[in-house]
Formats: sequence, structure tokens, C-alpha cells
Amino acid sequence: MRIFKADKDGIAAAAGEIRAGRLVAFATETVYGLGADATNDRAVAAIYEAKGRPSFNPLIVHVPCLETARTYVAFNEIAERLAAKFWPGALTLVLPRVDDCPVSRLASAGLETLAIRVPGHKLALEFLKSCDRPLAAPSANPSGGISPTTAPHVVAGLGGKIAGVLDGGPCPVGVESTVVGFAEGGQPVLLRPGGITREQLEACVGPLLTHEADGTSPSPGMLQSHYAPDAAVRLNATNKEPGEAYLAFGRDHDAIADVNLSLTGDLTEAAALLFSALHFLDEMKFKRIAVGPIPEVGLGRAINDRLRRAAAPREEKEAVGT
Repeated sequence: MRIFKADKDGIAAAAGEIRAGRLVAFATETVYGLGADATNDRAVAAIYEAKGRPSFNPLIVHVPCLETARTYVAFNEIAERLAAKFWPGALTLVLPRVDDCPVSRLASAGLETLAIRVPGHKLALEFLKSCDRPLAAPSANPSGGISPTTAPHVVAGLGGKIAGVLDGGPCPVGVESTVVGFAEGGQPVLLRPGGITREQLEACVGPLLTHEADGTSPSPGMLQSHYAPDAAVRLNATNKEPGEAYLAFGRDHDAIADVNLSLTGDLTEAAALLFSALHFLDEMKFKRIAVGPIPEVGLGRAINDRLRRAAAPREEKEAVGT
């Protein structure tokens, strides 16, 4: 695991690791983020594996400027005002993905929204420009642990699991970004308090709604609603019935597969392909999607968690915020 210095050579070397599909932690003004190429399904899946993240929660995508953000998400008037006021800075906005958004569906946890921000840290912005791609970057610590605000914190938590750390010194804010989403009518909703206060936000755009903590928020750091296809889902299927698509894992049932998440049984590859595979099969208008058995180990737990939610009865799906 390398410690990259905050100079031209260090930034270039760290960016090269990102472009190669590896993970690099980097300093922001809030906490250190665990960066991966947000357009690379497998790199995004590697974040969950490195963190031991228990489920596919949405990740915050970091970009260098508002103009770049507009190529990934659709801004409404209030979002434009917030971005103009607080970006670069400790504010994340949850907005609809544009139709041709290249960011991995896994970074959105299969949702039609994307959490995005422009960090207010000179080194982070230089790193993003050098990478020349959006970076998915949750906090660079094992899931459930204390968020890291120095490079040694990252090394202590993730040493040996990632390519390196771009050392920008202590994070000046030291708490995660504030997350704002939007209700159906376009009203701003405070999803997670953070480095930008509610008072600052309301001085800019007026009163914010408060999200009720019922597990339905699309905000990172909270229990998330999930992607549920229109087709019914049948789990642990070892056969393919009439009218079904078959989503396989491994070689055992590849002969009947319409899509195989990983022929070699690689759970990281399977996690990377999960949401795009469900989208693809749903678009084919099958009545039901049969899913082959997936081992309940490592990333398999997160995959099975999402699949169980997708297979829940319709009323249960709605209760958890589909």
C-alpha cells in the first residue's frame, strides 16, 4: 500500500491507479474518501468488498465542477442555487441520473438518482482532474468504523486492501458532507446533516423538509430503498420455468442462463454486474426472473440482500421505499 505525496508526481501516480481500476483513498475537506472510477462496475464493486459494506448503499460521486456534474444528473432550479452557493464544498445533492449517465448502476444502488458533489479541497480537485473521470468515494474506513480524517487512519483501517492513499493531511471539516435530496414536488429535503448547516441551506433556498428515518432515503449513510424490477423474482432457482429469464452465477446452471453474473464464480464480478443485469432482463419484459443460488459469504451477502428485497411481495417492496 503506497502513500502518495500531495505533489504533481504523487497525484499523477495515484490517478494512474484509479484509471487501472484500483482503489485509492484521498483527502477531502470532510473525511478521506475511498476513490474508485465511478464508471467502472468492477472498481465500484471493489469498494464494497474493501469496506466490508453490508449492503449496496448508494455512494457519493465526486466531480471537479458543476459543469461536469450536469453531464451526469439533471438539476432543478433549487439544486442549481445550492450548487452555485456551496460548491466546491461539503454538500451532496441527490438528483435524477440523465438518460445516458455513464456512472455505474452499482454506485446508485440501482436507483434512478445519483448522489453527487464537488469537494472543497484543492488536492481532491486536482486529483479529480488528473483522473479525468468521476470518482465514487464513500469514507475510507471499514464499514461501521470511525470515519478517517488523516492518512494514518486510512492505513490502520484498510491497509493491504487498497492501492494507496493520497495524503492531504488532516481534513479541515472532519465530518461527512450534508446530503440534500428533493421531494416529488421539487422541495429540498435534508437527508443527512453534515458540514453545511441547515441554517446555511435555508438562508439560500428557504425551509427544507426533514426526512423521516423510515429506511426509504436515497442518501448514502442511511438504509436505502432498492431497485426492484417490474418482473417478479424467484430466488435460489435451479431450473428455468416457462416465461422466465434465468440469472445465473457460476457454471452449474450456465446452460439455461440468459445472463451469468460470473461464469467463474467471482463475487466481485457478480456484484459489479447485478444491477445492470436486472435492468437488462427487466427491459426484455419477462414475466419473472429466476436467480440461481449465490453463496452467502463476502459480497454474496450484499448481493443476496438486494435480491431478497427485489423478490419481496409488492406491498413489502413499497413499505421499504421502492
